[in-house]
Amino acid sequence: METPTSSRLNSRKRRKDGSGPNGAAELDGIPPKMSRRSFGLREPAPFSDEVEIDYSKPYIRVTYEEAMRGTPLDRPVRVYADGIFDLFHSGHARALMQAKNLFPNTYLIVGVCSDELTHNFKGFTVMNENERYDAVQHCRYVDEVVRNAPWTLTPEFLAEHRIDFVAHDDIPYSSAGSDDVYKHIKEAGMFAPTQRTEGISTSDIITRIVRDYDVYARRNLQRGYTAKELNVSFINEKKYHLQERVDKVKKRVKDVEEKSKEFVQKVEEKSIDLIQKWEEKSREFIGNFLEMFGPEGALKHMLKEGKGRMLQAISPKQSPSSSPTHDRSPSPSFRWPFSTKTPPSSPANRSRNESAVTYDISEDEED
Repeated sequence: METPTSSRLNSRKRRKDGSGPNGAAELDGIPPKMSRRSFGLREPAPFSDEVEIDYSKPYIRVTYEEAMRGTPLDRPVRVYADGIFDLFHSGHARALMQAKNLFPNTYLIVGVCSDELTHNFKGFTVMNENERYDAVQHCRYVDEVVRNAPWTLTPEFLAEHRIDFVAHDDIPYSSAGSDDVYKHIKEAGMFAPTQRTEGISTSDIITRIVRDYDVYARRNLQRGYTAKELNVSFINEKKYHLQERVDKVKKRVKDVEEKSKEFVQKVEEKSIDLIQKWEEKSREFIGNFLEMFGPEGALKHMLKEGKGRMLQAISPKQSPSSSPTHDRSPSPSFRWPFSTKTPPSSPANRSRNESAVTYDISEDEED
């Protein structure tokens, strides 16, 4: 029974006239996905003396053309790669990856030289032979590990391990009194070249450690190693501890400087924001002030309007000439705006209007 999700996915498929590889239907605009495989191993590669070989069957070495075409699954191409593999790094892993992928069906055998051979022909190693065996064992491209591998490959060794090809970089490797220890392998047509990884090697890593010896010595002293374990003298030990304290003080000062810079930056940002807000408020205040008290402001119009009303109130309209005089009533007295007192009158009218009642002029009467 299909799940709802799978049914939705199937509904999006558009089947074409021609199906894809292996009869699979192609998706419109979506390339067909490959089946997921796991190439990693769950166990380390076995040692050669732990692998059983059926010597009853004759072993016939395959040619380069046959190996490139592909061999049956029960007859893989046996490729051999050897080395010291001290401080196992990505350059080693890439070389073994290339050896594993030389042919479609490859069985990779890796030989690791012992400490005795390495110290005699090349020099002292950082890791001992057991550590180097173990490092190569856990490389995913390795199918079998040969311990105490020979420095120079002999026909007997190649026949014992039924080796078809030897993988190594094509640069001549001079050692043990020979200009190239793989010369006879190349002449026999059994050499399969690989490429070196530039920028990484065991010598490069050792050079870094020697160049920055003081840094790594201080690092390990800080992590609990003793001066005796690091072969450091008493004076150097005290010097390293002093340098460590000085570095801590420098780091604290640097942290304080960075925090102060951040604080100053935040204050500057805040001040800029405040200035911008003050400028906006000041522009708004100036605009409102001009709108109220400017040459054409609201206050001027209000004063003009009030002045007009005052003049209209002070100078009332004259009576028409045709109106009878005997019926004229005494003119009411005018009360000044914003005042409770009556305005002063002339002496002639004062006696005439002493007994008259004063009236207040309302705004409706003014209008």
